[in-house]
Amino acid sequence: MAALPAVAALAVVLLAGCGVPVDDEPRLVQPPPGRSPTPAGTATVDPDGRVDEPFCFVRDEGLAVATRRVEGLPGVDAHLQHLLAGPDRAERSRGLATALPGTVAVAGATLGGTVATVDVRQAGEETGRNDEVLAFGQIVCSLTQRPDVDSVAFRRDGQPLEVPRADGSVSALPLTAADYRPLLPR
Repeated sequence: MAALPAVAALAVVLLAGCGVPVDDEPRLVQPPPGRSPTPAGTATVDPDGRVDEPFCFVRDEGLAVATRRVEGLPGVDAHLQHLLAGPDRAERSRGLATALPGTVAVAGATLGGTVATVDVRQAGEETGRNDEVLAFGQIVCSLTQRPDVDSVAFRRDGQPLEVPRADGSVSALPLTAADYRPLLPR
């Protein structure tokens, strides 16, 4: 029985040494290596309430990120419709384009938890486009930059749809920007 108070006292001494050290003055905390100071999916908010609406468009043979300042981040489906409308005049003057029209026929998008599900209709045979990887990459990269979306799933007629990834493989699982990293600027 005499050992119990000694064990308790030893535990208190050991636990007291596990605290966070106190600095004399404030110090800057550095993000872990390999992480940007502003994580993907974080919207920048102005004092006037405007936020970034992120888009991934096509430049050359890859994807490029563009943002538009808006009053408030729209819902996932409205954001997708803005992406489908393509780059605006200023974005086109910077060499941005889109692979979406004629490649992927989008019916709409919903958000369930942190997964955006995009409904795709069968594209017409007359499209003549073969840049599906860029088209699906545009959707995934645009939507996963939102703070409320971690991944994007695609379905056709209510069934999971296999879509191409940047490495040439196809997946019916929810995708992230990492699946299209080779297409993003370094």
